[in-house]
Amino acid sequence: MINIGVVKVLLLISIVFVPFSSQAKASPKFLFEKALQESNDGDFVQAEKDWSFYLNENPDDAAALSNRGNIRLALGDPEGAIKDQTMAIEISPEDLDPYLNRGIAEEALQLWEDASNDYKHVLKNNPKDVSALYNLGNVMGSLDNWIEAKTLFAQAASSNNAIAMARSSEALAIYQLGDLELAEKKIRLLILKYPLFADARAALSALLWSKGFTGEAESNWAAAAGLDIRYREKDWLLNIRRWPPKPTNDLIAFLALEER
Repeated sequence: MINIGVVKVLLLISIVFVPFSSQAKASPKFLFEKALQESNDGDFVQAEKDWSFYLNENPDDAAALSNRGNIRLALGDPEGAIKDQTMAIEISPEDLDPYLNRGIAEEALQLWEDASNDYKHVLKNNPKDVSALYNLGNVMGSLDNWIEAKTLFAQAASSNNAIAMARSSEALAIYQLGDLELAEKKIRLLILKYPLFADARAALSALLWSKGFTGEAESNWAAAAGLDIRYREKDWLLNIRRWPPKPTNDLIAFLALEER
């Protein structure tokens, strides 16, 4: 009698440890979809290997190059990502995704002008591209141009495909520019719609503390801290999340007092 449990385990092992020599017999479609699934699953090391294996046989596949570029960026190789995205653009210049993806990699290296040019190229062809509007807003913020950043975030936030982070970034830019009443109004509306949105809760904590409303600031911070502890880290706020300096400094000052 066959032991079904043993058969299942052996099948699993055979799939996990398929050598590249066996993959060479697989169809290009299978290899592409395998690498894509690994990318979506967050198995970046294996995905990079499989994209590379696929590209050895299909070097002019722009989509595969762009996908491998994204994986290389996720693995901490922005230079390799830029190279892949540039090759994808050379093969398929009408496709906008590689420009957007290259801009993200350029941002990782603080190549602000290069990133700006790539996002502007996307927007020239698709003025309502939310990702390009939002990312270009982040670039403008990194260049300390918060007026332009606010305009770009507002355009991203007004889109039918708007993301909550774009609305929060717009409010934070307004906060940076000194209009605390409007910033507070926008943040409260965001919390009303997304009560578990840590970014808005943390922003409201900083803003309320700056206005002297410590009790309500503490209440909102309790919610934010329970959702995402990274908001305690100044470097993360400024360089990863890309908050403006004023709300960042207000939040860090508030936390320093709270922890005494």
